Amino acid sequence: MKSNDILIAAGFFLAITLCGPLAAQQTNTRMARPGSINYVEGQASIGGVAVNPNSVGSGTLEAGQTLTTQTAKVEILLTPGVFLRVADNSTVKMVSAGLADTEVSLEHGRAMVEALDVKKENNIRVALNEGVTRIEKNGLYDFDADNCQVRVFKGSAEVSVNDQKIKLGNARELTLNAPGKLKAKDFETREYQDEFFRWSALRSGYLSEAGIDEAREYVGPGPGWYGPGWYGPGWYWDSSWAVWTFLPADGIYYSPFGWGYYSPIWVYRSPFFYWGYWGHQPHPFNEYHAPYGHGFEPRGGFHGGFGGGALHGAPGGAAHGGGHR
Repeated sequence: MKSNDILIAAGFFLAITLCGPLAAQQTNTRMARPGSINYVEGQASIGGVAVNPNSVGSGTLEAGQTLTTQTAKVEILLTPGVFLRVADNSTVKMVSAGLADTEVSLEHGRAMVEALDVKKENNIRVALNEGVTRIEKNGLYDFDADNCQVRVFKGSAEVSVNDQKIKLGNARELTLNAPGKLKAKDFETREYQDEFFRWSALRSGYLSEAGIDEAREYVGPGPGWYGPGWYGPGWYWDSSWAVWTFLPADGIYYSPFGWGYYSPIWVYRSPFFYWGYWGHQPHPFNEYHAPYGHGFEPRGGFHGGFGGGALHGAPGGAAHGGGHR
């Protein structure tokens, strides 16, 4: 190689090195915090002001404000890795929007909380009727204000009603306005996998896909390395999907629906298989090819006609990193 060519190549490498962090930061100039609007489908409003798809990435349900849906569904960020999904004909008020003190009040209709990363320092609560539910573990939680019911598909919660505290675990529910002393009871999860449940499952799958797409931006030069712009676990804006998605620090976090949320390290390491012209072939996430064939069913989640397809679920034999929940 000629000396001029060496200088040009060196200059190009230096430019990439210096501009890389800036380019990565530009993909995440938006700031996410509790109350951030992450998806809008249909007609909804905050304090009488319309919320629409243009509100995603910029709109926020502030403390003291109320979100009302008509024929609409809305997804809202709570703490990193925790999503609030609001059904049609529902009303939700943001009571407290702090990272260590997060509370919403469901005043009408229905909402679900999908929790991927509940930490011991979090205090995530959903008020409903006379009760307040504290979410204690990762899982899937269903709140029905019209029927005064709290339902735990997976996870653990404590419901405080007047002077009672009732623990709810997997497949347990509580009716808050039942006569006498309140008692939790079992429920059949399949009976409640309705349209809103399936919509929430699809949203989880789409966010998993967006997370894989965004995690590629921070894949470093080799296993165990993070690329420029990485600031640790949390919300990351994926411009391809135009949503906030969650990236863990290490390993693979599985949603209650079974979809995988991969750290950049595990996007680098994890093999996926596709059926190309030459048959069954492995490749890591950071190796591109066309066409894609990542049609895996979700792992260990609820199955019922919403998983797999073109979404990137976690393969059944996927390894668990140190950050697995």
